[in-house]
Amino acid sequence: MDQSITNDADILIVGGGLSGALLAVQLMRLPGRRRVLVIEPRAELGRGEAYSAVEPGHTLNGNAARMSVDPDNADDMTQWLTEYIKAGGWPESDQQHVPVSELFAPRGVFGLYVRQRLAQAQAVGALKGSTVEHVQAEAVDMQTDADVVRLTLSDGRCVQGAFAVLATGVFPAARTPQIRPSGLNATALDPWGVAAMRQLDPQSTVMIIGSGLTMVDAVVSLEQAGHRGPIEVFSRHGLLPHVRRQSPAWVDFLAEDRSLRTPRQLMRELRRHCRDAIAQDIDWQAPLNTVRAHIGRLWHQATDVQRRQFVRHVRPWWESHHHRSPPLSAELVERLYKEGRLRVHAAFYQGLEPAMDGGVSIRIRRRGEAQTCVVSGAALINSSGIEYDWRRVARPLPRQLLARGLVRPGPLALGIAAEVDGAVLNAEGQPASRLFAMGPPLRGMWWESTSVADVVSQARALAARLVR
Repeated sequence: MDQSITNDADILIVGGGLSGALLAVQLMRLPGRRRVLVIEPRAELGRGEAYSAVEPGHTLNGNAARMSVDPDNADDMTQWLTEYIKAGGWPESDQQHVPVSELFAPRGVFGLYVRQRLAQAQAVGALKGSTVEHVQAEAVDMQTDADVVRLTLSDGRCVQGAFAVLATGVFPAARTPQIRPSGLNATALDPWGVAAMRQLDPQSTVMIIGSGLTMVDAVVSLEQAGHRGPIEVFSRHGLLPHVRRQSPAWVDFLAEDRSLRTPRQLMRELRRHCRDAIAQDIDWQAPLNTVRAHIGRLWHQATDVQRRQFVRHVRPWWESHHHRSPPLSAELVERLYKEGRLRVHAAFYQGLEPAMDGGVSIRIRRRGEAQTCVVSGAALINSSGIEYDWRRVARPLPRQLLARGLVRPGPLALGIAAEVDGAVLNAEGQPASRLFAMGPPLRGMWWESTSVADVVSQARALAARLVR
């Protein structure tokens, strides 16, 4: 393989999903001339893990009015989607019977939107002599010197730049479960693998680990594949995501009272406002929606003890109440639940067991019980969400960055540690001068660091920091 160093750049962006694409957009809009390389193994920039889905049933869990990638125009996604539908795109949109601003678009359509906004930004940058180039490979190692960052790629090439940004996006806990020890026979399915699901007996039992939004996607995939058999869902608390509704405005009580700081204070006050809303015949989601803008501040100023309290006692309910399901997907889950085809169990997954019939057997411990038991089905889907602990991520670059001491785990081992401006902290806690991070890797810094709104604001601030 060619180990020569090529492609000197001003900025290297590691990851070409939503985070990397939106950072490139902001860099192209700023004055000055610069060369940006985006290292991304997928064929298209802007899609990443979340927006590479091709099935129309896999929709965003936020309506168009919430999904603008333009920080100066909150209606940008709505305006783009309106024109896209008028031009004949997404003909199924009329099934939702709501204004365009309230539509929950397919993730693949949103990926197209991001790609088009990136192309427009590239055209603007070209007028100033700036470029964004897609290097289709995976970054597997990194070295930093006083004046340069060098990346080793999966195809043997090396690229270097004055600065590098870790925009790696999310690492699924398991696209397919890594649970096939010798002697065990497991049919493991990807939550979005509709084609593989079509190979199952339509009446067979499918087991799912995890009950969050990835589980909802898996149920949608099974439905589109023609599966009509039982679905057994196992998760620690047995909580399903609530459906996202268009709730009215509510007073921003956290802006009015900055003394609310601890998880206990927040939960007590939030419950009070939700009770007040219900008493006034107003959706309880209205008070909850006001909290979102303050989560970064509350999490960042909290002590480690308070953060642990939140993760241990509040997180499962925060996830199910805040990370809500799009309406059509929620309707499907509710229908299958009422029909008795989908059952949800509060249980701890203990591991695989030998299966003699070509299917899969797992050992679980039901919540509140001391004894374990074995349950079986035709296939198993791991929908346990995102792995934020980089020490457990089975990818070359996170492992090398930790081994070289270029990064350190973030608070509570969530993502990696960084300064407020995104400068990464090394193993000794010293901020890097040439290595930055944004998006999901900063989960430990801000708790919520994955939504479009989070990524848009971080991209804008980091782009301004880099060009300075």
